[in-house]
This record gives sequence, structure tokens and C-alpha cells, in this order.
Amino acid sequence: MKLRFLGAARQVTGSCYALEAGGLRLLVDCGLYQERPFLSRNWDPLPVSPRDLDCLLLTHAHLDHSGLIPRLVHQGFRGRILATSATADLLPIILMDTAHIQEEDAAFKKKRHQKEGRQGPFPEVPLYTTEDVQRALPLVEEIGGYEGSIALNDRVTAVFHDAGHILGSSMIEIRVKRGGEERTFVFSGDIGQRDKPIIRDPSVFRRADYVIMETTYGDRDHEKMESVETLLVDIINRAVKAGGNVVIPTFAIERAQELMFHLSRLRSQKRIPRIMVFLDSPMAVSVTDVFERHPECLDKETLELFRDGKSPFDFPGLKFIRSTEESKAINALKGSCIIMAGSGMCTGGRIKQHLVHNISRPEATIVFVGFQARETLGRQILEGNPRVRIFGQERPVRARIEKLLGFSAHADRGGLLRWLDAFETPPRRLFLTHGEKEVPMKLGEDLRRERGWNVEVPDYLDEFDLE
Repeated sequence: MKLRFLGAARQVTGSCYALEAGGLRLLVDCGLYQERPFLSRNWDPLPVSPRDLDCLLLTHAHLDHSGLIPRLVHQGFRGRILATSATADLLPIILMDTAHIQEEDAAFKKKRHQKEGRQGPFPEVPLYTTEDVQRALPLVEEIGGYEGSIALNDRVTAVFHDAGHILGSSMIEIRVKRGGEERTFVFSGDIGQRDKPIIRDPSVFRRADYVIMETTYGDRDHEKMESVETLLVDIINRAVKAGGNVVIPTFAIERAQELMFHLSRLRSQKRIPRIMVFLDSPMAVSVTDVFERHPECLDKETLELFRDGKSPFDFPGLKFIRSTEESKAINALKGSCIIMAGSGMCTGGRIKQHLVHNISRPEATIVFVGFQARETLGRQILEGNPRVRIFGQERPVRARIEKLLGFSAHADRGGLLRWLDAFETPPRRLFLTHGEKEVPMKLGEDLRRERGWNVEVPDYLDEFDLE
């Protein structure tokens, strides 16, 4: 049995793990790199032969876990792609949207570089196209519900457990028969927060031989949800008083829907004024429709709202924006409004246009409600850079900058430790991934010292022989 780390190793994005076991070559996740120092890896051939892979098991639909699937298929992968029903519904929306953005960005950069008489650091062609996505989607197979066992061959089975991270997200348990013994792998995917609205709490495990766990927020704790709402009320009311907009870079899956949930509640409680709220993301609008088709993923409170005809994704003043013309028209409005737009890390999408119109206005507020990977535009703004480059031009940052980590779909340090507490015996090895280098390193030291666990913090392309 061999385990190789092809991404999200001492970094946050690009989740991808190769497992050889029970006569199979498996891939768990195939994610896009979004941190600037690692963007070139998106263009590199996969470090293992795609043609030799039997199956890709997908934890969830976020781009840093699924975004390189079209490249994988373009390079020769013809195996099965296993995912939950909700993830399978989200994939076409997300991958097609990303392909369109890749095509538009490539055309825009080529035109700009020709005008400037220079060559960019990456090829001026799309990373992949809509045709690549269309070739990949037929390979996707929906598993049954959570907790069902899927036989991959006569020695290997897989079980998808609810990760409580986003709609359809999974922790994947792989069981491998070896003679009269069995070895169990648990890939955590992204572990959700407990007691969050809309979706259910993350699953826990009593035992596993090998655990691969994310550590995105392994060095900090989030604000409590009640304090997050109080902070959000203060941010909105202060911006309205100043006559500025509230601009929220928003991830299309979960974050957009959770924000609507809270804004709806705050409006009904009359804690925020009746201003227009725009969800300016065709992908997020389409994703919101998927939520209503998958009650099996929703928590009790959200199910009751739908049964009572009170959708948390519909309230007075909320407007879904699909067309480019409607998006541009938002910036011509007078007075204050709330603008939610993708992408969540400001690496592409319509949020850039809204930043152009608001980031240099002192009366405006930019609110970050999710993780900002190192050297992304979102991270540059959040770290207080006085000027940032958007659409090739330097722009002064004069808007008020806020962050609300309590909206994160990831467990914080306390949540990760509680997840590990459920194991009745330590795993043979715990691999810490999906976090900026110093985060899993520190968490690993703490777990070795305080619990005596065998902890590894793999680097990119590290391989472990687990025989």
C-alpha cells in the first residue's frame, strides 16, 4: 500500500492524494491550485499517469478539490469518478463556470499583453475549455446515500460520510482487505463546523489505521455564531450610515447560501435596514437551486423552514443577478447596497469589477467571510496592502476592510481536536494536510507532545509505503 501527496501538502489548495492498495490505483480529489506561488502546477502534467488510474473519489465540489478534473480527463483519465448526488449536481455548474472564466481570462490577458508588448508568466490559452468539461462529466457516477458501502473491487470498498462542510461534502473511508486483515483509510476532505445553519454536522470515526486530515484553521478558533451576527449588523449599519456599499467576496457554495440565511433573519428581526441585497454570481444562483433539490443534506431547522414555505434564500430586497448587463448596472446605483459576488478569494469572477468601483471609496466596506489563500488578491487586501493590482492596474485601498471567520465552512482548531477526540485508539499514522506550512507543522508538534500520536506533515510529492 502506497500513499502519495500530489497537492494540499504544506499548502491550502490543490487537494490531491494517490493511493495504491488492493490492486487499485486511486485518486482522492483533483483540485485546482489557487495560491500564486503554486499556480504553475495547474499546467504541469499530473505526477502519476492518468491513464493508469482506476478511480477518482471526490470529497466535494469546491474548486480546490475538483477543479483539475477536466485537465485530468484531457490527459487521458478514463476511470470512474465517484461522488455524492449533490456533488454530482454541483460539478457541472462549477466546472463549466470555471471553464468560461478560463476562456475569458485567457482572451483578456492575451489582448492586454499584446497591447503592453509583453509576455505573461502563464500560457495565454485556457487551462481547460467547456469542451474539456463536457468530456469529463459522463465519467461521474453518483453513489447511493451517505454510509453506504461501494465495492471498488473484491478487496477494496469505499464509504462516503457526511463532512458537514458544504452541500454534498464527504469524508471518504477506504477499507482494504489484506489476507485475513483489513486496513482502513479516512480522508477527511474539509471538516465542517458543528451547529452551523443549513447543513448537518460532520461525521466522526471511532477507529482508522491511516487518517488524512485537513488543517486549514488548525491555528485559530472562530468567533461564536451569535457574535458573528452582531458584527455583521454593526458592519452593515455603519456602511449604510456612511453612504457606502458592503461588498462581500463570496464562495458560490455554502457561503452565499449561509449569508442569505443570516441576512434574511436579520431583516425579519429589523436589525438591519431594508436595502437591496444582490447575489451577483450566476454560479451561486444555480447552486442555490441545487440546495432545494437535496433535503438529505439539510439540517432540521432548514428543512422545517422549507416545509413551512419560508425559504431562507428568499426575502424582500434580495435580487439574483445572472446577466453581465445587470451586474454592471449595480455599480450605477445611488445609495447603499450589499453586493455578494464571486470568487471568494477574489481570484476571478465579477467580484473584481465590484472591487474596482468600491475599494478606493472610504465609505465602502469589503467584508471577507472565508479563507484567503496566501498571495491571492483577497489575502493582499486582508493583510492591509495600501495598493492592489486589479485588471492590470494599481488601485489604492481606501475602503474599510473587515473579516468574519465565524462564517467559515471549516472547523477551527477546537473543532479539529474534537474530531480527533472521537477516535478511541490512535491511528497508526495521522497525516496533516491542507494548511499553510506552519499550521500543520505546529499542530503536528502539539499532537505528538500531548497525545503521543504518530503524526506526519507530508510535503509535495512525498510518498509513504504503508506495508
